[in-house]
Amino acid sequence: MTREPQEERGLGATAARRGGTGAPASGSGGTSGPGATSGSGDTSTSEVTSAPGVMSAPEATSAPRDASAPEDTARTIAEAWQRERPGTPVDSIGIVTPIWQLAKLFGDDRRAVLSRAGVDTATLDLLSVLRRSGPPYTLNTREIGRRCLVTAGAVSQRVARAEREGLVSRRPAADRSRAVLVTLTGAGHDLVEATVDQVLHRDAELIGSLTPEQQAQLAGLLRVLLEDVQRRVGDHGLGQVGHV
Repeated sequence: MTREPQEERGLGATAARRGGTGAPASGSGGTSGPGATSGSGDTSTSEVTSAPGVMSAPEATSAPRDASAPEDTARTIAEAWQRERPGTPVDSIGIVTPIWQLAKLFGDDRRAVLSRAGVDTATLDLLSVLRRSGPPYTLNTREIGRRCLVTAGAVSQRVARAEREGLVSRRPAADRSRAVLVTLTGAGHDLVEATVDQVLHRDAELIGSLTPEQQAQLAGLLRVLLEDVQRRVGDHGLGQVGHV
């Protein structure tokens, strides 16, 4: 369960960015925007070097390396630990380190895409949840919180901001249940349609080096790993990372 950041990082600038003034993210992970988080940073991935213990800067090794080739950080780290502490279990480094690196790269790129689109992570998440619910694109705030995996307070912030932007409307439920219903407006529908296309096309481009068979195999393995790690750490409420 994530906690919504303090009043949106640069979100007041959403309307201005929608007018074309938004600048692409610099790749530092602190921009506005999956997504758009410095604009929206519900879960902006930390720098790769911040991962515990094994994720520090690569150590020098005695073997020369082709300076023109990309550095294999995971292998370098594993070899250094094996050299300095023989017997240290290093098999996980070849999996966990690339995942940290990919999270950083995907996160930075998503923030840039959303910054150019003029929408932030939290708002995109809200609009996408409403859009995926189907006509009439209406959910109560409790259900929005469940689907977005955020607190009631976070939902309130998101809805209030999106309402100010004319992207959603809200009204009390007619059954006297004290529930609040949130509905996607025409403007919100148009924005999420355009943004989802940009996001998903860019995602497809980034994984394009994998064949369809490799993509299916990797998706299956990641699903198995994610479910097992969630079970082991007791956390089935993933932080918001710019779902579309």
